[in-house]
Amino acid sequence: MRKAALLFNSDSGGRRGRRRAQLDSVLAMLRDEGVEAELFLPESPAQARGMARQALADGCDTVFAGGGDGTIHNIAQVLANTPIALGILPMGTANALAHDVGLPMNVAAAARAALHGVPRRVAVGRVQFVNLSGEPESRFFVVAAGAGVDAHLFYKLHSGVKQNMGMAAYYAKAWNLWFSHVMVRFRVDFAETGARDRQSADVTELIAVRIRNFGGVLREFAPGASLDRNDNRLIYCRTASRLAFLHYVTQGLLGRRWKIKGIDLAHSEQVSLSYLEASDGKRREKIYIEADGELVGMLPAEITAVPDALTLLVPAP
Repeated sequence: MRKAALLFNSDSGGRRGRRRAQLDSVLAMLRDEGVEAELFLPESPAQARGMARQALADGCDTVFAGGGDGTIHNIAQVLANTPIALGILPMGTANALAHDVGLPMNVAAAARAALHGVPRRVAVGRVQFVNLSGEPESRFFVVAAGAGVDAHLFYKLHSGVKQNMGMAAYYAKAWNLWFSHVMVRFRVDFAETGARDRQSADVTELIAVRIRNFGGVLREFAPGASLDRNDNRLIYCRTASRLAFLHYVTQGLLGRRWKIKGIDLAHSEQVSLSYLEASDGKRREKIYIEADGELVGMLPAEITAVPDALTLLVPAP
C-alpha cells in the first residue's frame, strides 16, 4: 500500500465526533507506516463515487470504505473490474462483509489488518433491473441482492427514514410492514451451476447471496454461499407462508440446517426474474429489487456473477 483514500459515510452508525476521531487515528497510523493517505467526506452516494473515481485517477492503489455494507456497495461500483484494492473500515450497523472476511470490528484494528493483510481477488454479483425512473440499469453487489418482500420493505423505508426514526422505530416499522405486506408472486428461471436444464418457479421471494457469514446472531444465512465461488447462492421461496420464512431465519440464528417446505437453495450463475400476468391481463403490483440493502429498482431483472472482479484487503492467515 503506497497511496490510499479514505471515504467516510457520515450517515453510518455512531456519533460523528467519535467517528471522525477514529478516522483521524487511522490516517495517522497509515502515514506513520509511510502510506500517503487522505480523508474524503462525501455528502451523497454520487459524490462518494465521484471521489472514488478521482482517487483512481490520482494513482491511489487502495480505497477504504468507512461505513457499512451500503457504503461498500457504493464504492464497489467504481472499484469493480479494476486492480485497485478495497479496504473496509467497519463503521455501519451490520458490517456483514467485514464479518465474512474476518476483519476485527474495531476501526483502527481493521485498518491495520488491511495494511498488513493480503489482497483477495473475488467475484461479485451483478443485477440488471429497471430503475425507479423506468430506465434499464445495473449494479454490482458484494453481499446479497433480493426481490420480493425484503426489497418492498426497503422501498417503504428508504429516503433516510432510518436516520429520522432511529433504529428501534425503524425495525418496529419494518416488522409491521413485513407482516402486513401482501406477498406477490413472480417468476424465476435459472439453471443450477454445471447443469444444462433450466428450472422455473413462481416465488414470493428470491435472494442471491455472495457471503457465507453475516456475523452477529444470524451466522450462515445461505449455506454454501462463498466469495470464493463464481456463482451466487439462491434462496427462493415458493411458499407465501411467513411462518416458513421465519422458520428458515430461525435455523440461521441457531446454526441448524433444517429442510423448510417451500424454501429451496441452489447455486446458479444466472437467474432471470419476471412478472406474472394477472388473470385479467393486467400487471400486478410492482416488485422491487434491493442490492446490499440498498433499494435499486424493479423487475424485470437478471442476476449474474462476475468472476475475478474485485480486490479485497483481508487479514493475513
